[in-house]
Amino acid sequence: MEPHEDVFDLLVVGGGTAGIVGARTAAGLGARTVLVERSRTGGDCLWTGCVPSKTLLSAAKTAAAERSLTGRGADFAAVRARVAGAIATIEPDDSPQSLEDAGVTVLSGTARFTAPGAADVDGRPVRFRQALIATGSTPTVPGIPGLQDARTVTSETVWDLEMLPGRLVVVGGGPIGCELGQAFARLGSDVTLIARSGILTKEDRDAAALVRESLASDGVRVVEGAGAEHVSTHEDGSSTVRTSDGQAFAADVVLVAAGRTARTEGLGLEAVGVACDDSGHVVVDARMRTSQPTFWAAGDVTPHPEFTHLAGVHGSTAASNAVLGLRRSVSRTVPRVTYTSPELAAVGVTEASGKGHTTSTIQHEATDRAVTEERTAGMTRIVVDKHGRILGGTVVGPRAGESLAELTLAVEQGLRTRDLAAVTHPYPTYNDALWNAAIAHARGGLDSPVVGAAVRVLLRVNRWRVQRSNR
Repeated sequence: MEPHEDVFDLLVVGGGTAGIVGARTAAGLGARTVLVERSRTGGDCLWTGCVPSKTLLSAAKTAAAERSLTGRGADFAAVRARVAGAIATIEPDDSPQSLEDAGVTVLSGTARFTAPGAADVDGRPVRFRQALIATGSTPTVPGIPGLQDARTVTSETVWDLEMLPGRLVVVGGGPIGCELGQAFARLGSDVTLIARSGILTKEDRDAAALVRESLASDGVRVVEGAGAEHVSTHEDGSSTVRTSDGQAFAADVVLVAAGRTARTEGLGLEAVGVACDDSGHVVVDARMRTSQPTFWAAGDVTPHPEFTHLAGVHGSTAASNAVLGLRRSVSRTVPRVTYTSPELAAVGVTEASGKGHTTSTIQHEATDRAVTEERTAGMTRIVVDKHGRILGGTVVGPRAGESLAELTLAVEQGLRTRDLAAVTHPYPTYNDALWNAAIAHARGGLDSPVVGAAVRVLLRVNRWRVQRSNR
């Protein structure tokens, strides 16, 4: 395609985290960039994900503490106002104006690819040299008989609730289900969480058990090993959710948290030959390039884990590769945090499943900061290979996500436990547990016959040297 002033270097479809970061990156590198968003810039993270959910969790924690003192339930209107306030404070950073100020042309509408290098935005033709698909994902609503008749919300629509549900049934035991289930229980709802297999099935089972105990202590009824099988809705608008093991639970609202589906329908990907997998995600390589060399994809629309922080990395990597012809790859070290109380944070390998793998675990009962805070329900566990290299691990406790940052760096850089043990850490912190787990493993190497023999030799030699110097 010949250079032309009406041709954009990069067309970005989707104004969530991946799209915004990708567009800013491309424009910052001097590329002529256009971003198309059909609804509102900011994406799920700003409007229905990270920002509102973490604000809700904070408000719920405060409400639970106040209720324990006064016995009064939460002021749900005040909670909603706090959520709205957080969104309003952050929204300008993701606004169309902020993108325009960064050199990005912003179009409001629905984009559809019509041919390589050509797209239609609500009847307006747009020409481009390369494209970044960043349309994200949407909550999946399973085909449970009767569910369509119940008062149902998802992680996107739960924010429309104007009244606190008296009885809330959560379908799904992943991070979203656990976070929102605990939050509403702390606000005063009677919450039942139904998890077909179990809660947080991708996590260390000891860690998941700590979260389960915390959910139960907050009043969440956790049902594991049984899925929601049928929903009956009554004349008063309430529902009964029946499980595969014969139990029945009353609900005023059913919150569906059963995974997400990539938003690719209607994009016209077939017209440009961009391949999707069986689940509808856009297939990409390590550089975020699709099956067509001038098309890239980033964020939840790809098969990668659905995290905002990863979407941003995707967007930056894809955009710089596209406009500069680089060959940067996305790191495989991806941290994740479930923001329940306590938080559950994990990265890399979390089970000693490989040959020569071992674990080193510190219970937070032995962590001084946890003792002083009277919040000892937690643990830190690292997984180490036979060479002492840290492969990953799990942290459960207050602000576990912050402790995970150091562990993530250790995994990414291939550090050994002795490297981490040699670093001076501030005292007392919750991160002492990670440090002590590394120290415990490093010291464990002294138990081997070879190392033990070498240490004894050094001890005798040094003792002899000291004796000679004292004569």
